[in-house]
Amino acid sequence: MAEEIEKVKCLIIGSGPAGYTAAIYAARANMNPVMYQGMQPGGQLTTTNEVENFPGYPDGVTGPEMMMQLEAQAKRFDTDVRSGWATKVDFSGKVHKVWIEDKKEIHADVVIISTGASAKYLGLDSEQHYLKAGGGVSACAVCDGFFYRGQETVIVGAGDSACEEAHYLSNICKKVTMLVRRDEFRASKIMMERVKNTPNIEILYNTETEEVLGENDLVTGVRVKNNKTGKVKEIPCTGFFLAIGHKPNTDIFKPYIDVDEVGYIKNVPGRTLTNVEGVFVCGDAADKTYRQAVTAAGTGCMAALDAERYLAAKGH
Repeated sequence: MAEEIEKVKCLIIGSGPAGYTAAIYAARANMNPVMYQGMQPGGQLTTTNEVENFPGYPDGVTGPEMMMQLEAQAKRFDTDVRSGWATKVDFSGKVHKVWIEDKKEIHADVVIISTGASAKYLGLDSEQHYLKAGGGVSACAVCDGFFYRGQETVIVGAGDSACEEAHYLSNICKKVTMLVRRDEFRASKIMMERVKNTPNIEILYNTETEEVLGENDLVTGVRVKNNKTGKVKEIPCTGFFLAIGHKPNTDIFKPYIDVDEVGYIKNVPGRTLTNVEGVFVCGDAADKTYRQAVTAAGTGCMAALDAERYLAAKGH
């Protein structure tokens, strides 16, 4: 049994551009939003160094700085921003029940889900070993690249984020080897050209990771295999970075909310409505196509407006 029950009008689960934008709109509409920031306050952008494609920042801005500004803006309109994360929900009845860290129980008239997504890993035993040991495996080049200044690194991935992170590492590291599983990139042309034109980035196509190598909890290299020729080789490196996509943080909602095969929450096209009345979704928890800060912020606005209209129709 929960230690306490709190009744709120609007509960926002998760922060980031989507959650904070929803909070700004909800607060200005007198919905008195309560936000729990989640396990990664500020979301994925807190692990991004330069954000150059968000409108209104002609000189760019760092991810953490943008999140601090969004949080301050949400608080300016009296959003109740709290640390903590949701561990369980019950959307089976008229009252939307959410448990925070298995202790605090909240009953909300409307819930806005903005839990985002988390980085994926290859799942190799060696990868997980060095990840946990903190000795050379990372899913965030911007967070950890500093530790590998002047050294040789390897990055896995073929999308825009992989190209962005490889380019970031190339400015710090002596050499970056990029492992692309297929014979082509998935990235946009501009990002692909950027890495191809960077002298200290070597791209290996049709290449998969077999094992992360190391000594005394420190990475010393990686063994890779060409999936066309079968040739195996070892690449010396001290840092091994993953940029192979994300998993939406939606597991706790699955008993009640419809999701796709990956776990992204299904919403009414062009809206933020889920299959549960009074529960709305925004940001990367639902968006597998764009996954940009600006589109997340846009859906945060939509979620707050949809929630406001829902409450108005209910006479709240």
